[in-house]
Amino acid sequence: MDYSIIGFPRIGIHRELKFATEAYFRSEIDADELKRVVSQQRMEQWTRQRDAGAGFIPSNDFSLYDGMLDTAYMLNAIPRRYADLRLSDIDTYFAMARGYQGAQGDVKAFTMKKWFNTNYHYMVPELDDDMELKLRSDAFLDGFHQARSLGIQTKPVVAGPFTFLKLARCTGNKSATDFVDDILFAYADILKRCGENGVEWLQVDEPYLVMDLTMGDVALFRKLYQTLLEQKGTVKVLLQTYFGDVRDCYRQLCELPFDGIGLDFVEGKQTAALVAANGFPKDKILFAGLVNGKNIWRTNYKDVLERIAGLKSCCDHIVLSTSCSLLHVPYTVKNEPQLSTEIIRHFSFAYEKLDELRELCCLAELADYSCDRRYLQNQELFQTSELRTDTEVQKQVAALTESDFTRRVPRKERQATQKELLNLPLLPTTTIGSFPQTKEVKQNRTKFRKGAYSAERGVQRPLPPGRPFPTPEPPPRSPAGRRWRRSRFLCCRRFACVPAFPHKTGRRGAAAGRIRCPWPRSRRRTRRLFADPGRPGSVRYRKRPPLSGKEADRARLRPKNGGSVLSPRPGPSRRG
Repeated sequence: MDYSIIGFPRIGIHRELKFATEAYFRSEIDADELKRVVSQQRMEQWTRQRDAGAGFIPSNDFSLYDGMLDTAYMLNAIPRRYADLRLSDIDTYFAMARGYQGAQGDVKAFTMKKWFNTNYHYMVPELDDDMELKLRSDAFLDGFHQARSLGIQTKPVVAGPFTFLKLARCTGNKSATDFVDDILFAYADILKRCGENGVEWLQVDEPYLVMDLTMGDVALFRKLYQTLLEQKGTVKVLLQTYFGDVRDCYRQLCELPFDGIGLDFVEGKQTAALVAANGFPKDKILFAGLVNGKNIWRTNYKDVLERIAGLKSCCDHIVLSTSCSLLHVPYTVKNEPQLSTEIIRHFSFAYEKLDELRELCCLAELADYSCDRRYLQNQELFQTSELRTDTEVQKQVAALTESDFTRRVPRKERQATQKELLNLPLLPTTTIGSFPQTKEVKQNRTKFRKGAYSAERGVQRPLPPGRPFPTPEPPPRSPAGRRWRRSRFLCCRRFACVPAFPHKTGRRGAAAGRIRCPWPRSRRRTRRLFADPGRPGSVRYRKRPPLSGKEADRARLRPKNGGSVLSPRPGPSRRG
């Protein structure tokens, strides 16, 4: 039995691609050096998959930024605002991905959206009314040619036309169906180029088929592939789905002349039932996604082998596969030396899943695998490990009832209790993502890693400009603390003069026990102070709107000797 890989991680086992692209953005390397890094990373991945015994190795799954963005660029779906920049091909590509602000113009990037039910986000293609979809070049075959020069046969991977049209955003008056003819010509050229270059298998990803489809969606899918598959020639086409089952179009998939169909048996809740009830065509290969490509846990060989045995009764030719691309998992557990051996042996990242697929293929061909060493080791992990056989947790789970899943306390009472216990402010806020990574934050983090900052000091995040924070007070017994408290509301009762260095306040200020205001007297009524506690001695001012009404009258009537309108007795000079 062979096994297939839908896709592989591409950032680099030590994030080589990330560092190379960032260096290119900073103009530290040129495009040729970036392409060299890409070629090196692709070669290492193909070699790893070949050595692990993979029968169907993907190419063109490697991307500088995003697979959907690659497809849009390949199909000439480049909005005019990017084409008008007159940049090089790679810079135009990155302008669509990241935006561009420079001498050639100022444009924003494509919108990002969540890639189905994963944490990955893709760049949403844009279709303008005056756009002509066509195949720009043979760049999608670059990986195929490089792998073949290494003696590795691969299957190029492209996003399918149906998924592309459903996920793209039409910016004008046209709809997605208005681009059907253009996209048919473009994908017909893809099939033609594959045939001319000796491609045996072409993997076409159509994950949108697992969504809830209308009759119009199914008709559009059928129209696209009835036309395209007539022009495939000698190229074998694998239609790959993932992230769910294809209950709305399983019959149409089986009727169309695909050479292979990839189905998700992990997240596809009805996939096994669909195959059992409707059967599977004898002239097609079933690429069975039985190994979870999204999670990081070891695969239970017993479950997978039992499902393979069940599929053999209705399918003549089965290829084992992952449920989706391995893009969503790390490279290898060898990069996690800080974890204990007991925990590590439960993890399975991309490299480990290759080993699992190879072992499962070998076990599936045995008449009796129950005594095989590989099978016994896997089952020992699931049956005797303390992390999976905690009897106390199992008892608690078994004792759960329906009432345990119903909240007994009304929401208003829960809110009041939470506010009291957690001492929440009026508007408690949190974050579901990362904080802004400013240049100063990155520099501080780098210094902390290099040992320039101690663990006690930590890394302080700079506060947003103009945001008021309470002024930290020194110890109350120090002279500076006394002068500090006496100087809180010095300037006309509306301004707080913060002493950056209390011992340098001047002779008159020290004699009066006050701190000299850093602003001229004429400007004290138009400035309010905001202190940054993260920077000792720092002061920041914000303009105050002009006084009006009673405040203006009081300002005019205020005695010149420093007294107050409410308390007119003489006071020290404001200059102090």
